[in-house]
Amino acid sequence: MYNPKSLNAEEFISHEEILETLAYADANKENLALVDEILQKARLRKGLSHREASVLLACEDEGKIKEMYALAEQIKKDFYGNRIVLFAPLYLSNYCVNGCVYCPYHLKNKHIARKKLTQEEIIKEVTALQDMGHKRLAIEAGEDPQMNPIEYILECIDTIYSIKHKNGAIRRVNVNIAATTVENYRKLKEAGIGTYILFQETYHKESYEVLHPTGPKHKYAYHTEAMDRAMEGGIDDVGLGVLFGLEMYRYEFAGLLMHAEHLEAVHGVGPHTISVPRVKHADDIDPNAFDNGISDEIFAKLCALIRISVPYTGMIISTRESQEVREKLFV
Repeated sequence: MYNPKSLNAEEFISHEEILETLAYADANKENLALVDEILQKARLRKGLSHREASVLLACEDEGKIKEMYALAEQIKKDFYGNRIVLFAPLYLSNYCVNGCVYCPYHLKNKHIARKKLTQEEIIKEVTALQDMGHKRLAIEAGEDPQMNPIEYILECIDTIYSIKHKNGAIRRVNVNIAATTVENYRKLKEAGIGTYILFQETYHKESYEVLHPTGPKHKYAYHTEAMDRAMEGGIDDVGLGVLFGLEMYRYEFAGLLMHAEHLEAVHGVGPHTISVPRVKHADDIDPNAFDNGISDEIFAKLCALIRISVPYTGMIISTRESQEVREKLFV
């Protein structure tokens, strides 16, 4: 049963509720009176429910879609002006014990060289990034309890914050590592991290388990409930994300908004950021193997509707997207 206040992953991300939502959206996608009503609510800048937003996503009326884009642009200007925040990813280690079929870090990939940065190498990398003007980093590491334990991550964070270069320093270290325990989240909080980022990849439980056949990431509930443990550990600054292309985009969109609603319902605060990566070519990974890819047009509509639905949330667009796509979305 769907319950946004539940701490059970299969209740706050209810498969049945998503299917009912998609059916409701299909039944009302040409109901322009309802679409107008939803858009009018969105103009209040207080967001939309997953069901309301799904109706807008299903709507194919060109005039209404133009209204959605115009509203998204205005909301972005109202909340952020012309401000764009940049951060640089810093990959600490590509050792990983998981078997995720869409990721080149997967355990069975023997084509890539495995690397784990030493603290001395981190100092060189961070200094180079500072010379490029970066003040915010997002550190990333594969999931490997032996090669990348929490102690290593904490040491890296301490090293990064300790670097003083040309009278400057890194102001914010965001962390994108695998789901972990409340105790470890508490340690990350004490280390002074910025945002804790964890992509859900897909909210479709059956697909999730197929796409993550081996390794600790296979556990859907443990992964999906990670943000609750992070907040229990004192981290109230979290970032959600799905990997578009793994599952049907309308399903993922509804699940993503349901997750945001859950965090607000339980913890009183929604996600600080939402990331919208798409499946791309990588070593040992062919994006054509996934048949749920989305066009640039659909991608832009998704981004606009996320902005309308959770106006308080920052959106992260990766440089894996083309310059043309990024320029369109940054308007």
